[in-house]
Amino acid sequence: MIKVGTCGFPISRKRYYAEFKVIELNNTFYKIPDLEWLKRIKEESPKDFEFTFKVFQGITHDVNSPTWKKSNIENYINLKGKVGYLRNTEEIFNFWKIQEEIAKILESKIIVMQLPNSFTDNKENIKNANEFFNSIGNKKYRIAIEFRGWKKENIIRLCEEFNLIPILDISHEDPFYDSDIKYYRLHGKYENSRIIYKYHYSAEELKKIAEKVLKYNKFSSYVMFNNSYMYKNAKEFLEILNNEVL
Repeated sequence: MIKVGTCGFPISRKRYYAEFKVIELNNTFYKIPDLEWLKRIKEESPKDFEFTFKVFQGITHDVNSPTWKKSNIENYINLKGKVGYLRNTEEIFNFWKIQEEIAKILESKIIVMQLPNSFTDNKENIKNANEFFNSIGNKKYRIAIEFRGWKKENIIRLCEEFNLIPILDISHEDPFYDSDIKYYRLHGKYENSRIIYKYHYSAEELKKIAEKVLKYNKFSSYVMFNNSYMYKNAKEFLEILNNEVL
């Protein structure tokens, strides 16, 4: 099974539900969402619609990240050294309990975790990651995780140990770990280690991506567009994918 969607709602929810079967909520990263709002969007969505969501930045990003300004947490600077980087602190595990509540409300099968470039694969961070995933245990959902700049062998080791799904941009690189579930986030164009989100994938590029997704698909694959033209590209990709399958 291959599911295609976008990272965030690019159009009205009613229209989106009619055109796609999955969404990755991104607003959950910037601040803790209103749980009543989550209940409403779950209730209004079709029964076969799937929600994934990006975990709150308090788990992955230290307070020096500029995104913390959107957190709605007063004096967040006082949390320095207590949040982010999968640290094993009371603050992070409290944030994680909220993520579990979000997953329960949305009936999410997959929780998305994106770590910053500054979270390198040094000994301390690898230790934190091992202790964090060991502490949260095995749940009803799977964690799809995006390590930026890590050595592939270190990513594979963690994925094998904790049944994680490595996230990658299949328009940029091929899968290097044969997980049963694949999760791709397509960000746009890459130039000198920078991501150009304002990018429109051509029909030829989308066809090549579809061929690779089908080639590496094992049990199920998620193809989530996160570029500025994500709605248009996701629609075009669905059409190409349907033609490839037929």
